Amino acid sequence: MKHRFLAPVVFPIAVLLISHTPIQAQDNFSWKSVASLAANDQAEAGSTGDADPAQADSTTPTADFDGVAPLEGDGHGLWDSRCDACDPVDPRLLGMFVRSDTRFSKFISPMTNPVYFEDPRTLTEARLIYLRHKVPLAAGAGNLNVVALQVRAALTERLSIIATKDGFVTSTNALIDDGWADVNVGLKYNLFANAQTQTLLSGGVTFELPVGSTRTLQGTGDGLFHLYLTGGQEIAGGHWLSASGFLLPTNVTEESQIWYWSNHFDHELGSTGIYGLVEVNWYHWMRSGKGGIPGVEGGDLFNFGSTGVAGNDIVTGAFGIKFKPGERSEIGIAWELPLTAREDVLDNRLTVDWILRY
Repeated sequence: MKHRFLAPVVFPIAVLLISHTPIQAQDNFSWKSVASLAANDQAEAGSTGDADPAQADSTTPTADFDGVAPLEGDGHGLWDSRCDACDPVDPRLLGMFVRSDTRFSKFISPMTNPVYFEDPRTLTEARLIYLRHKVPLAAGAGNLNVVALQVRAALTERLSIIATKDGFVTSTNALIDDGWADVNVGLKYNLFANAQTQTLLSGGVTFELPVGSTRTLQGTGDGLFHLYLTGGQEIAGGHWLSASGFLLPTNVTEESQIWYWSNHFDHELGSTGIYGLVEVNWYHWMRSGKGGIPGVEGGDLFNFGSTGVAGNDIVTGAFGIKFKPGERSEIGIAWELPLTAREDVLDNRLTVDWILRY
């Protein structure tokens, strides 16, 4: 077997982004206590005739701050710094990673298109994923079972490292054998966050390292860049997440170019922590490769580099349920199937995930 490696070039971008130092929160102490002590001192001075009117403190904060030191930012604009992820009393995980942003705690993460449909929030988490993927008869039939672990780690209130693809595949398909998946790593940067309107926009880049097993139809090409934008908005008590991106291989003869658009809609059932969700994914092939399976491509998990796929479109739909026992965890299940006549390698898919957040 032949494996080819191309070192990712995305990490130098991190140096530039990290140099944009995040806004630092004030120490968490009581301004009311300070004001009370100052008033007592002035009262004592006045009782002895030593009060100096010129010494009146015109800078003491008022009770409008509700007993805590104010943070910079007004919560209305770009770079709103009212961010729990930056709470100075919270220790950094492993001395490096800040807590997940809890200003958008009513959102839930998307389920389908798991490698590329990225949550726009700044998160530090581990996400365990299980997929049971049925392949149509025209693509060799059988089932794929995938177990993977995604990791996201917030370096600042805006910048995260993300690892969205890895894991092991077992297969009863005639074309795909058991083996390891490729590894996808990169960056996510929060461009806009407004906690009052519950609006988010993030962007980023990842690079897929072709280190998987070739017998599993992984480890092909010289790597693939994923450039994306992802956003979220609270609507009528529910939530809409939408992400779009380009999959751009460095070797266009062995892998195909793809554009996708993924959407997620959810609503909590009362205050139960149980959410109903619906998702739709649209995949459009922009450029064919020069190999693979003529006329058939691999969707979100595989990139065959097949001939005759440019201009093809596949739309999938999914419905599911998620349970949030608290702000730091999610458990979900979703059922996905094609909505178009074209299926390629997807007959249907069951996705189960379990998220633990810091």
